[in-house]
Amino acid sequence: MSTEDVLIGAIDQGTSSTRFIIYDGSARPIASHQVEFTQFYPQAGWVEHDPMEIMESVKVCIAKAVDKATADGFNVDKNLKAIGLTNQRETTLVWSKSNGAPLYNAIVWMDARTTAICSRLEKELTGGKRHFVESCGLPISSYFSALKLLWLIENVDAVREAVKEKDAMFGTIDTWLIWQLTGGLKGGLHVTDVSNASRTMLMNLKTLDWDESTLKELGIPAEILPKIVSNAEVIGNIAGGWPLAGVPIAGCLGDQHAAMLGQACSRGEAKSTYGTGAFILMNTGDEIVKSTHGLLTTVAFKLGKEAKATYALEGSVAIAGAAVQWLRDSVGMISSSKEIEELASQVESSQGVYFVPAFNGLFAPYWREDARGVCIGITRFTTKAHIARAVLECIAFQVKDVLDAMHKDAGKVESNEFLLRVDGGATVNNLLMQIQADLTGNPVIRPADIETTARGAAFAAGLAIGVFKEDYIFDSKDKMKDAIVFRPVMTKEVRTKKVESWSKAVTRSYDLADLAI
Repeated sequence: MSTEDVLIGAIDQGTSSTRFIIYDGSARPIASHQVEFTQFYPQAGWVEHDPMEIMESVKVCIAKAVDKATADGFNVDKNLKAIGLTNQRETTLVWSKSNGAPLYNAIVWMDARTTAICSRLEKELTGGKRHFVESCGLPISSYFSALKLLWLIENVDAVREAVKEKDAMFGTIDTWLIWQLTGGLKGGLHVTDVSNASRTMLMNLKTLDWDESTLKELGIPAEILPKIVSNAEVIGNIAGGWPLAGVPIAGCLGDQHAAMLGQACSRGEAKSTYGTGAFILMNTGDEIVKSTHGLLTTVAFKLGKEAKATYALEGSVAIAGAAVQWLRDSVGMISSSKEIEELASQVESSQGVYFVPAFNGLFAPYWREDARGVCIGITRFTTKAHIARAVLECIAFQVKDVLDAMHKDAGKVESNEFLLRVDGGATVNNLLMQIQADLTGNPVIRPADIETTARGAAFAAGLAIGVFKEDYIFDSKDKMKDAIVFRPVMTKEVRTKKVESWSKAVTRSYDLADLAI
């Protein structure tokens, strides 16, 4: 198939916004549109989204991006051959099979309401927090979808009744959107992909299917779960009533897996995506590496029905860019996120101020759901510029902690620990990237196109229909010649002292949560 005129679309459904990007046959973006949607905080530690609002945001983004591409002279109706989808991962919802309506808002991945359920399971199950690690690679944590589903069944009458009456459909956001895009009540497909399924706690990493023993132990009926497919295959066509009706959905990946593909990470290479949270993944090839340093074992991607699965080690940081948003929206210290770079640049260091953004606990490698945010080291000399710099540093410190654990776990996997590939919206902050290089002591590489998540979804869809080949995708790192490299300038002595102080600050955040939430 000639790629000269071919166009590929990518739906990028994130935590705070939705985008649709159209790429040409060389994976260059030619048009896009983005829409933010509402964040709901019903109680402390709770975060929800309206599934219907998310669906509408997708529809608007597709239509607007198509209009822009058409206005620029591209024949989208003729040449757009496939769509890939990437999404916020563990965010969980249940809807009615009979009327298609959500039975409750989507519970967002960072939501901490399942803390009590986690504590209960850790006490009841023989393996405690690591009871399911052997099958799914994940510890018991409020992070993952299975616990959110249990909360819905136990606390929402409509969900409990629908499950009892076999009228419930469970899914993450990819599942909800694909069901809607392929027809909804009129034949919509109930599917998920291996990368999203690997984040539920319910999929067996070896069989790549739902784990029967886990479902039995948690009391989750298999009939409410979607079918698991690969990341690069034709799933179904977009139904009438949607823009681009008839175009096949040919790729689906969780956002961090898509970013890995978009960054062309081969075995032993790592990337960090900076968005609401920060997510660091290292490709471990076809080897399932079990972590002993607080990381997760997950599927990286499976690029075709018959393809072998590629696995990864992952460290997830719950609060990265969200800490900057907090400074803007809750504290009012800045009026826009981009202002933090200028403010933090007014000082050369945080002068001993450390900020730990444990708003809903800490994820990898600490896994402390009892942690809450702290800001320490404050003196009369402290200004808002020092606090702003400490907020940027906390993002980089958390990423460094994950990378350190990752290289300890990688063992015989040959890892390239001398560079870190970065992407995501927060990487436009040059000061943050320099701080990251200084704290890791290694170069940080930022590609010219930082939206690698959507690019990865486009790669998967193009691979499924023959527009791209794997060799082309993984050689695409050579096309990153315009990447910017941030090199460390901090001395080892200063770095060591700052890391020690950061570690002390992290421990100060422990045991501060009200576990009754």
